[in-house]
Amino acid sequence: MSPTTEHAAQGVPKIARHLRSTGIHPRSGRHGMWVGPLACIVVVGAASLAGGPSHAADVPRAATAWHAKIHPRLLADTAAGQRASTVVLLTDQADLGAAYAMTDADARGRYVHHVLTAHAARSQAPLRRWLEARGVPYRAFWAANMLVIDGDLDLLESLARRSDTRAIESNAPMRWVDEPTTRAEALAAGVAGVEWGVGSVNAPAVWAMGYTGQGMVVAVQDTGIQWDHPALKPHYRGWNGNAADHNYNWHDAVHDSVDNPCGNDAPAPCDDLGHGTHTTGTTSGDDGNGNQIGVAPGARWIGCRNMDNDVGTPERYTECFQFFIAPTDQRGDNPDPTRRPHVINNSWVCPPSEGCAANTLETIVRNSEAAGIFVVASAGNAGPDCGSINDPPALYAEAFSVGAFDSTNTLATFSSRGPVTVDGSNRRKPDIVAPGVNVRSAVPPDTYETKQGTSMAGPHVAGVVALLWSAQPLLARDIAATKALLQSTAQPDVTVPPPDVCGEIASDTIPNNVVGYGRIDALAAVNAALLTLATPSPTPTAVPTATADPTATSTPTAAPSPTVTGTATLTASPTPASTATPLPTATPTQIATRAATATPTPTHTPTNVPSSTPTPTDTVTPTATMTVPSSPTSTAFPSPTPTASRSATRTPSVTPTPVPTSSPTPTATTTATETVIATSTPSTTATPTATTKPRCVGQCNGNAPVTVSEILSMVNIALGNGSASACPAGDADGNGQITIDEILLATHNALHGC
Repeated sequence: MSPTTEHAAQGVPKIARHLRSTGIHPRSGRHGMWVGPLACIVVVGAASLAGGPSHAADVPRAATAWHAKIHPRLLADTAAGQRASTVVLLTDQADLGAAYAMTDADARGRYVHHVLTAHAARSQAPLRRWLEARGVPYRAFWAANMLVIDGDLDLLESLARRSDTRAIESNAPMRWVDEPTTRAEALAAGVAGVEWGVGSVNAPAVWAMGYTGQGMVVAVQDTGIQWDHPALKPHYRGWNGNAADHNYNWHDAVHDSVDNPCGNDAPAPCDDLGHGTHTTGTTSGDDGNGNQIGVAPGARWIGCRNMDNDVGTPERYTECFQFFIAPTDQRGDNPDPTRRPHVINNSWVCPPSEGCAANTLETIVRNSEAAGIFVVASAGNAGPDCGSINDPPALYAEAFSVGAFDSTNTLATFSSRGPVTVDGSNRRKPDIVAPGVNVRSAVPPDTYETKQGTSMAGPHVAGVVALLWSAQPLLARDIAATKALLQSTAQPDVTVPPPDVCGEIASDTIPNNVVGYGRIDALAAVNAALLTLATPSPTPTAVPTATADPTATSTPTAAPSPTVTGTATLTASPTPASTATPLPTATPTQIATRAATATPTPTHTPTNVPSSTPTPTDTVTPTATMTVPSSPTSTAFPSPTPTASRSATRTPSVTPTPVPTSSPTPTATTTATETVIATSTPSTTATPTATTKPRCVGQCNGNAPVTVSEILSMVNIALGNGSASACPAGDADGNGQITIDEILLATHNALHGC
């Protein structure tokens, strides 16, 4: 018997005992070798996916012994004495709760990076010494407190017996991109104007308001990116118009590929499959010549390659998340968390049945959110069955999971559906749906193709987040408030093919396990954000114009500036208690509501940077104090925002007028009419109280206290998306309309009671 065979034979009784202890009963095969049914291993692997408090279901108490720490995929991979690449997740993970109470975005990023790195260095030290003493190489990470090693069953057992290890998970390579179908139509010769998906999410209407994603950074981890594609190059953060600088803007986590066209450790963004270029284009692409493929063309993108073609590993996604939390130079040195992105798009899934290191990935997603990074995850293409959202990161509560619909607002049959059952949580998913069928975007080399899948839907949502945060900076990095706003303003009119009842929730009940809250709507979200929070005027930028004719060119358009100016004092009051229900508080002292109409006259300059000189018909100066508390686990609206005292322009309601397509001229003058809800000072002081109103304003469901969802429902009704009869308690004066006064009063009641 050879040494290898002897070692394998000796391992058979150990692995058999090991599997029996987890409930798997192996049987003997020929020559005395163990044969275990892989289907059983997969089932146990799915059931053992454990999460933290109030997340995925924890490991049952009966399985908390050392043997329950090892993922069954590893047991199979090391059964005959082989070694397997392994992720070792430590028990002691960093506590980032204080980050949610921080009002300075840069300070928050630095704090999260410092806590994660310092905690990992300190808590990993004993395990590192133990591995070094045994000559075991390792790679240490801090995005989650974890190590990656190669080990056999004996080593895995020894690691599992240690009290400082929580989970021993597989680092096996697996296919992460699963597109249902792909229409590889080369469309380089023509242009298509605004793509249907971009129009469907109402992005052009937001552009017309002056918000294109300016100041926002979108990160994409995928198969790579062709950075110099005509639709992507102008929007790459590493391109200044004259030269490229890939430091802090690109990282390649592929180090061991064979015959990959991009090689290993690519020094510049490169795409070995085309998938990542396509998804990046949908977030922010625009070639300036009519190919308006991106939702937020004013945003900048950065990237990381986490797949070799379409095959990824947990080690690679960890490396990419770590780079995004604190981008580094090209040597991997000098991390700078102030350059972290605002949103990360993840158009890939990681099957837990194949390993995936699902516990580790959940920790990483949670830590990214603590840093103020919005994590978008495609729901997967395993539909139409209910309970088909089974793969990380889409199944996590923290990830904003996105399903797909087509140009007729019909849910794609391939779009995965909830509830999440693989972890026992029965969690409702997806969160929202976005365009994902026949989506045209950029692909290498310098061309365009249509693809479909939830991979195409997710980038639309990442782009909408960039638009929303550029329009309302007070929401930037406030993950909980942004999720609540996107959900409350989603459009429920999605046609659902059977089955239309999943998890005992019908698809006509919102939210549900088929479309979540419905179709994402950038315009409704922006209008709601501007209505509920004071905000400065948009920074003038060249605004892309929707191009209906493929031969036409995009035209910079001046954004109309609201003409009613208010002074608001914004005070962030963080409340780290997890039971808090944060809400914005606007405490008006002298309020009256009326409509004011202004006629701004923007003048285009030769530099294509529009400047607007509005001529107000009435100017008033109300004073309001807004208090924004927060909590680490809050899902209310909003969470911590920067502390500031400023003069703010309140833009509660904007109805954009379609912008005509024309070539800019130095003296072109246009006239726009905008309806603005103004607040003025009456002759007497009236502080609304419960005694002056017949009902508790805002209690749409009749129960105390007034909730965020009720306030946002009132906002939607005020914007024309519903009838006041749906919330009679919001219509305090009974005139069949919801006014700004009633919304502010409802907000006051939410914080102080009726």
